[in-house]
Amino acid sequence: MLHAVIMAGGSGTRFWPQSREKMPKQLLKLSGDRTMIQQTVDRCHGLIKPEHSWVVTNAIQATATCQQLPEIPSKNVLVEPQARNTAPCVGLAAIHAVHCDPDAIMLIMPADHVISTSDDFQNAVKQATAVVQETPDRLVMFGIAPTFPSTGFGYIERGSSLQNVERAFEVVAFHEKPQLQLAEEYVSSGSFYWNCGIFCWKAQTILNQLQQHEPDTYERLQRVAQVIGQDGYDRMLDEEFPQMNSISIDCAVLERATGSTVIEAPFTWDDVGSWLAVPRLADQDESGNTIDGPFVGIDTKDCIIRTPENHLVATLGVSDLIIVQTEDATLVAHKRDSERIKELLAKLKAQGRTDCL
Repeated sequence: MLHAVIMAGGSGTRFWPQSREKMPKQLLKLSGDRTMIQQTVDRCHGLIKPEHSWVVTNAIQATATCQQLPEIPSKNVLVEPQARNTAPCVGLAAIHAVHCDPDAIMLIMPADHVISTSDDFQNAVKQATAVVQETPDRLVMFGIAPTFPSTGFGYIERGSSLQNVERAFEVVAFHEKPQLQLAEEYVSSGSFYWNCGIFCWKAQTILNQLQQHEPDTYERLQRVAQVIGQDGYDRMLDEEFPQMNSISIDCAVLERATGSTVIEAPFTWDDVGSWLAVPRLADQDESGNTIDGPFVGIDTKDCIIRTPENHLVATLGVSDLIIVQTEDATLVAHKRDSERIKELLAKLKAQGRTDCL
């Protein structure tokens, strides 16, 4: 049985001031009429039953997550007591999936990505599931054919093709975010994909891999697994989870495992990593501005402007700015400084302005 696992505990700091600790980017409408986490669930409609969908989040966001996803049973919203990166996150979902379905196959997805069409996505998932069913020890991931030499994504190097499986290849190696020259070499070679962080494997297989490569985390997960559905579950989770090694599933398992498969994704994908992604997801006016809300501008070019319906933004003689207005905060930044928003948040925290975080 195929289970969906949606990783939804991120803070989305690069989308401040709209994204906050209690309402991060996956709970916002950044593309379309549905929030990003709702679109992630919608993408699996008809393929995966709601009762076989798991959402891993944190205590601050759990209530809003449940409110946005009423079709998913509340017991399937797993609350991490502390952020420990994606390896413990995936492990927590795996022990729950195995508890209700020993043969569970997991489709792991971040909650905050934009994918072109549900049909293409579901066809790719069916292909990945077939590979896992045929070879249960396989770890399958999706690779995005790069359209430019990105220095912000990790890369998967492909090897020989799998027999009788279209667009599927053995994984040779994983590569961290490269410098520009190396990224250009990756793209020109035609043998590298962007690692989009969407995976498919048997729940028991990933637990076996954690046992081999992260034995302490595995043992702590097993202690939690023994009390799923019992009164002592929350106490055990609170004791064990924060002590697990904070490490990504990529570093914990994928970079160490052998026999992994990458499937070239037939869908377009965007990880929506910062405000700079917004123009890729929406239309621009004749001056290259991406506008959401009341706006009037003169000699304004290539700006990103988001504002509530009751607040007008007016600009004169500016370009390449990010202007985001919310009820209690306004951001004005040059596009080149989009990655520095975290510095602003650190300064707000140092000033005790937690009301704005």
